[in-house]
Amino acid sequence: MRIAVHGRLRYETDRPRLEAILQLLDQKFQSVFFTQEMAQMGGVDSARIIGEQRFFKNQFDALISIGGDGTILESVRKVADSAIPILGVNTGRLGFLASTPFEELEQALERLVGGNFQVDQRTLVKAETEIGLFGNDNFALNEVSVHKSATSSMVVVKAYLDDFFLNTYWADGLIISTPTGSTGYSLSAGGPIIAPGTSNFIITPIAPHNLNVRPLVIGDDRRITLKIEDIDPNFMISLDSQSKVVNSDVEIQISKADFKVGLIRFGPHDYFDTLRGKLMWGHDRRN
Repeated sequence: MRIAVHGRLRYETDRPRLEAILQLLDQKFQSVFFTQEMAQMGGVDSARIIGEQRFFKNQFDALISIGGDGTILESVRKVADSAIPILGVNTGRLGFLASTPFEELEQALERLVGGNFQVDQRTLVKAETEIGLFGNDNFALNEVSVHKSATSSMVVVKAYLDDFFLNTYWADGLIISTPTGSTGYSLSAGGPIIAPGTSNFIITPIAPHNLNVRPLVIGDDRRITLKIEDIDPNFMISLDSQSKVVNSDVEIQISKADFKVGLIRFGPHDYFDTLRGKLMWGHDRRN
């Protein structure tokens, strides 16, 4: 198998664990290559550094993402529409997406080599503007969000579904989330948890000034148009970890991306196992 590896050495104290992971990968696979971010930790043969920022179809059999959910989001931009599946190794904290803990990595890699794994296909959301704001990186696994700027008190967002007016939101911002992203920013803003594969988007206002405005679940076959009122000349738009400041003349078209991204999982563990474990469902924390 040809394996790509992506991650970052965020703290020097993480180096021993990261080096142990890389040593294990070299033991299990004959061909292991590293992204430029991964190579910055040092000690990587230059012949094994991936020059491209975006992968192409059949370039690798899998991408192993080492870190937390933020590293997974970076990995999604690298694989894009190449159909290369991602295995998330959690060296971070919560890890909804990077669900393989370091302690189970060797067993997981043996299953990967043996083909004993499943690939969950996750829907992406894309944001399009006339000025091509994010270029070819105009997609996100978790969400598209618009926010007030640092100096404004709020934003006023007019939202349309297809060509029909939906609502005017007076709020700190608005989140358009995929089912995968429903356990992220949208959840912290009061949005519901939506299981992957349910073909939905969630429209979640951030701190709305109208208390009767609530999150809304819609089909992911709808096109969402956002128009920002000119209260403040600038606002922010984010796709996962990418953010840009734009002016209120920019109209945003949001829809389902034309491709999906595959996340590798093993055995009987599924999305709801992860939810129970990460959110501690069924645990009595009073004792």
